[in-house]
Amino acid sequence: MYDTFLLKYGEIGIKGNNRHLFEDALAKKVREALRRISGEFEVTKERGRVYVHCSGEWDEEETIDALQHVFGIVGICPVRVVSCESYETLRDGVLAYMKEEHSKKEETFKVKTRRANKQFPMTSMQIDAELGHDILEACPNLTVDVHRPDVLLDVEVRDEAYIYSRIIPGPGGMPVGTNGSAMLCLSGGIDSPVAGWMVAKRGVTIDATYFHAPPYTSERAKQKVVDLAKLVAKYSGPIRLHIVNFTDIQLYIYDQCPHEELTIIMRRYMMKIAEHFARERGDLGLVTGESIGQVSSQTMQSLLCTNAVCTLPVYRPLIGFDKNDIVEISKEIGTYETSILPYEDCCTIFVAKHPVTKPNLNMIERSETHLSEKIDDLLQTAIETTEVMTVTAD
Repeated sequence: MYDTFLLKYGEIGIKGNNRHLFEDALAKKVREALRRISGEFEVTKERGRVYVHCSGEWDEEETIDALQHVFGIVGICPVRVVSCESYETLRDGVLAYMKEEHSKKEETFKVKTRRANKQFPMTSMQIDAELGHDILEACPNLTVDVHRPDVLLDVEVRDEAYIYSRIIPGPGGMPVGTNGSAMLCLSGGIDSPVAGWMVAKRGVTIDATYFHAPPYTSERAKQKVVDLAKLVAKYSGPIRLHIVNFTDIQLYIYDQCPHEELTIIMRRYMMKIAEHFARERGDLGLVTGESIGQVSSQTMQSLLCTNAVCTLPVYRPLIGFDKNDIVEISKEIGTYETSILPYEDCCTIFVAKHPVTKPNLNMIERSETHLSEKIDDLLQTAIETTEVMTVTAD
């Protein structure tokens, strides 16, 4: 039926004189996504449109799935390309398409023509009227409804005519890489992979830092986080993952600081380390999966204490989300089933029985003075022994 996809984009269309830069970025990301699957693909741009031309042994379902993981695409349209040397050749192509696609049941339809080729001897409205008349004659099961049609037949008249009636939803957003980069604090939970996905959707390249605490957390817990990074990488592209051995720092904090303040103080040192790697990578901020009031370390007072150790901005895309909202997104993007695997991370292992919910920054900083003897050396060791890997989608 077809070997071409027309890719529709959203926000890119309002970028004015910079639109071509975003189109180029989108085309680049499409090419990268299609390299991972079988087939030969040519990605082209033409007058505000991006096309994928398929050849070789390509699979429709696999190709559509790859395109549905490219941020910036809002619609994927399987297209029949026909000659438009004259109205007759255009009509013949349209009628063949409609008979093959929409002859099996009674439906209503509407024709919507865009005439980009101004040399074509008919206006868009004239083409609409003539094609509608010819379709009615050739397809007795179809009737016209210009207000709420079952089938909206799009016809784009360019150097050739592009015909389609199906728009498969894309993920939307902006092409990854068009809005800088950020360091995601990635855990094995539900929230942080969703936060990474949401920031990547806005065009941000993602790096990640994970805090591992052997022997209190297992290799399975570490692999779980790697697997989550792979799932996010389906959308974001390759992720540079930093796996930090945090055990000695956690034990030292546990021994030296009030237990009700453990979670806040541990998170402050996690943010310091994550910021160190962010600066090494040239990232423009940190990203976390926190939302207000979800747990004790995510109250407004706790977030203030956590932010105080950072000089880079901290982005929290889930800040106003309910847990159910976050769970629904995690299911949609495919991370939920991995996130709920029962392998605990370092945050849950060392949680206090009665954590402070309204910490005072001055008191937290005073408690951290008890760490002055060894904490700098422990931080340096954790940084130097960090395992770094590049995670790509399977």
